[in-house]
Amino acid sequence: MKPVICPYCQKPIEKRDQLVTVSNMFRIRPYHYVCYQTVERETRTIWSFWTPVNGVAGNIRFVFLLGIAIWFLTTDSLGMGGELVGVIAFYNVMIHLTAYFLYERRVPK
Repeated sequence: MKPVICPYCQKPIEKRDQLVTVSNMFRIRPYHYVCYQTVERETRTIWSFWTPVNGVAGNIRFVFLLGIAIWFLTTDSLGMGGELVGVIAFYNVMIHLTAYFLYERRVPK
């Protein structure tokens, strides 16, 4: 199995507690925790376009959005607007699952 490489420092990520998986629309990237902090400091924008996917906040967001996606996609709440909300929530759930299977599973605890 190939090691997960940080795109900032080009070194392998050896432990899961060093890994920060971030997403920006359709891109998912793994960083070392320290490298991600450096990237965030160097980025001088109003909005942070790279949002962390893993960690406590990412897992809470995953569970919350999974519940919203299931609710709006299986019920008739809000009609077509509810289905749109469900699809948007499901997109974030799929990003989280993709990041887990691409990077988090490959990095040892």
